[in-house]
Parts: sequence; C-alpha cells; structure tokens
Amino acid sequence: MTYELLTPDEMYRADALAAQAGVPSLTLMEAAGRAVAEQIVRRYGARPTLVLCGPGNNGGDGFVAARHLKAWGWPVRLALLGEAARLKGDAAAMAARWDGPVEAVGGTAGAGLIIDALFGAGLSKDFAAELAAAINGAGCPVVAVDVPSGLDGLTGQPRGASVKADVTVTFFRRKPGHVLLPGRELCGDVVVADIGIPDSVLQEIRPRDSINCEIRRPEIAMAGHKYSRGHAVVVSGGPLHTGASRLVAEAALRSGAGLVTISGTPAALAVQATQVSAIMLSGDDLSALLADKRKNAVCIGPAAGVGVDTRDRVETVLMSGAAAVLDADALSSFAEENERLYRLVGMGQGRPVVMTPHGGEFSRIFKGLSAASESKTELARKAAQRSGAVIILKGADTVIAAPDGRARVNVNAPPSLATAGSGDVLAGIVTAMLAQGMPGFEAASAAVWLHGEAARRHGSRGLTAETLLGSL
Repeated sequence: MTYELLTPDEMYRADALAAQAGVPSLTLMEAAGRAVAEQIVRRYGARPTLVLCGPGNNGGDGFVAARHLKAWGWPVRLALLGEAARLKGDAAAMAARWDGPVEAVGGTAGAGLIIDALFGAGLSKDFAAELAAAINGAGCPVVAVDVPSGLDGLTGQPRGASVKADVTVTFFRRKPGHVLLPGRELCGDVVVADIGIPDSVLQEIRPRDSINCEIRRPEIAMAGHKYSRGHAVVVSGGPLHTGASRLVAEAALRSGAGLVTISGTPAALAVQATQVSAIMLSGDDLSALLADKRKNAVCIGPAAGVGVDTRDRVETVLMSGAAAVLDADALSSFAEENERLYRLVGMGQGRPVVMTPHGGEFSRIFKGLSAASESKTELARKAAQRSGAVIILKGADTVIAAPDGRARVNVNAPPSLATAGSGDVLAGIVTAMLAQGMPGFEAASAAVWLHGEAARRHGSRGLTAETLLGSL
C-alpha cells in the first residue's frame, strides 16, 4: 500500500512531470481507462454497462474503459455529457477511438452496471442533484473513475450532490477526498492503479499529506530499566471525577511508559488509591513534582474542570520543560484566552506539545478556522502552525498535523471507538509515546494508529474504554 496523499493540484503536477519524463499523457489515459475496465472484469460478470462520460479527461478515461469492455464482449452503452465536437486534447482523441454510438446523458434504465466518468477530483462547481439521484437510485453497482462525481478530491465533501460508488478506481496515489469523511464512504472500495507515472515525481512534489500507518515505536532495551522508558504524569480531576485521569494513566502504562504517576488533591488521590496498583500517586505541588526531570511527559485535561485553576496548571506543565498532552478541559479552559495558550506553547524548552481536540474544542481554541471552506487536513495544519503544537483533530477520520506542515489521516479506527472514555485512552497512549522519547508528530501518529488497531482487534461488540485498555 502507498501512503502519500496527493491533492488534485499535486496530481495534475504528477501527470505533467510524468510527461516531462517521457510518458505521454495519452499513454496515461489509455492505462487509466484500461485499469478501470480490468477492475470491473475482476469483480463483476458481464452485464449491460452504461458508461457516463464527462467533457474533460475523466470522460476520456471513460471512453477508454468502454472500448476495452466492448472488445471483451460486454454489452456497453456510452453517454456523453455535452457535445462530442467540443471535446479537446486527449479526451477527443480517445472519443475518436470509440466505434459505438454516443448517447446524451439521461436516464439509467436497463443498466446492470454504471461507470461514472463524468467529473474527477478537481470539480469546481456543484454537481447536479438530479443526475446524482438518478445514478444512486439505479439499483446496480457504480464504479467511479478517480472520484465519484460531485466529490471534492481535496476536502472529501460533496459539491452540491455526489454519486455514491461501490468501487472507485484512482491512479498513482489516493487523494485526501478518498480518506476524509464523508468521501471515504462515498468512494466505496478504493483501488489505486499503476498507470506508469514514475515514483520519482514525488521527490519533486514533496506531498505534505499521507495516510497514517503503523510507526516504529521505541524498543525495550535489554539493559534498560523503568526510568529509561520514561515517567509519565497524569493530572487528576476532583474526587468525583477521577475516572478519566485513571484511564489516561492505565493507557500510558500499558503503552510502554516505564512509570506513571497520578497527581492530584488528597481527596482525589484517596479515590484513586482504591483503584490502582502499579500506578503511583502524588499529592505534591505540581511544579515541585515536575522539578524532577525524570518525569518527562505530562497529560492534563481529562475531567480537570474548566476554569482558572486548570489554566494555571496548564501553565505550570508547559513551563516545566516536560513533553505535554493537552486534552479536553485543558483546551476548553483557554476558550477566551487562545493567544495566551499559544504563547505558553511557544515558551517551552523545545519539548513537544500535543493537543487532542474534538470538533467542538477545536472551534473554541482555534477561532476563525472553519470546515465550511477547507479540508480537515488543512484546518489541522493551520491550527498546528498557529499554536506551535502537534494537533490531533479527532473523529472517525482523525487528522494529525505538525507545525512544519505535515499531516496524516487515520483510516483504521472502527466506529465502535465512539464510546465514553475512548479519548482518555488515546491521550494516555500519546503521553506514553512522548515519555519514551518519540518526537511529537511521530508520537501522536503512532498513538492514533495504536488506538484504532486496539479497537479493531477487540471487535465491535462490547467495546468500552476499559476493555480497550486490555487490547493495548
């Protein structure tokens, strides 16, 4: 599997660089259309196939697919949106090679399979709702070329309406729209076809986005000891709100931190003491506790309470020099003091800071960044650059972004993770990765992947935050 994600603009550049390297664009189109036809033959038996072609290069791919299916004995009808005389370039050349009739795009009656080659990832206007409804309501499999028509290849959001495909065949590399929601669901099963673009073009493009994947984590050295694996500190909530910090601490311990200490008030620690064994407890002043530099990673926020006390503790954590995970209430406490939070992150001693907002928390601490006009990857990237922290923008399509512009989209998390306490477990995993010395972006990426993998291996039935801990 390839992990780089190319924006539509980057994909156009990949095509241009391939042409400069000696691969004609017409050759790429021929390979793309044939790849679509081959995928269809592998998956389906011969059946009446309706190929819907648009006025651009996506339509050219459709003409190629139709030609090959017809040559292989499939009953094929081809319909074109617009006039054949207005086709240009490679699309016109491929239309000239089609030796069958060309209908106008209209109904879908009689189709046993539809190839959607109307519009690709760079669609710049809204797609017609009536046409999308006709395709989606045809009652037969739909195979999309590049992306389902109407889907924005950059944001994963429909432009107006969108076709919902069973299979999407794209080329060279996936686009963000293939993995961001709702695009991931609209694409169905995504196949990446090799059409002859050399991998060397990536060295020129230098894509910033990728799919999150398993990352090599710190190994446990034969001669190591618990302190060499890091000492994580988790700040507890009050005596009636200890569960969240306990989930964080348990997750940190199970994810490789050598030692974990819960810091809190005597009343909170009295409750914690009845629930934990290997996890240590400390009632020391937080700044005094963190003066011990062996305590190298801190998580603060889960059930900490929203207000000035939490803001002050966050400041203590960020000024200590320890790596930090800011979650939940640690973020919401700065809803009216965003700039103060950013300054505190920037005043650290080179240590990584990871913020783990869900959508609501994100909107409170990154005012002015809106999903209405930008992709989730771009939102997370801008937030990371604004704050100086690594951002884990949570959701079914969690995005991890670094201040240097890198972003990863996670794809392995099952829907069963939408359960109380799941985010606390994630915060604990991130804290453990930081305690073991991983850089911030890598620590966050590894933690998000591990979180999803633990849930996947558990299975969807009966998953709770507590049983998720067991899967770690």
